[in-house]
Amino acid sequence: MRDDRDYKLDLSSTAGGDRSPQPNASPSPTARPFISVQFDCCNVYLRIYRSADGTAYRGRCPKCGKGVHFAVGHGGTDARVFRVS
Repeated sequence: MRDDRDYKLDLSSTAGGDRSPQPNASPSPTARPFISVQFDCCNVYLRIYRSADGTAYRGRCPKCGKGVHFAVGHGGTDARVFRVS
């Protein structure tokens, strides 16, 4: 099979070459929580990141601009993937 890509992705590790997954590795302290949203209006997937104050997830469909708002609060859901019609 011929590979016509103009780039090559190097997945090798720079720290000792150990490629085994780290089962107890914690997320980076700077990692921002996000939810996955599928906008059915334009068939677009988007990550929506939590607001800086930590009270909500707000976003817009990148094609039509339809807005969504997911509040963060007690008694909510543990779901991380949502479909918006």
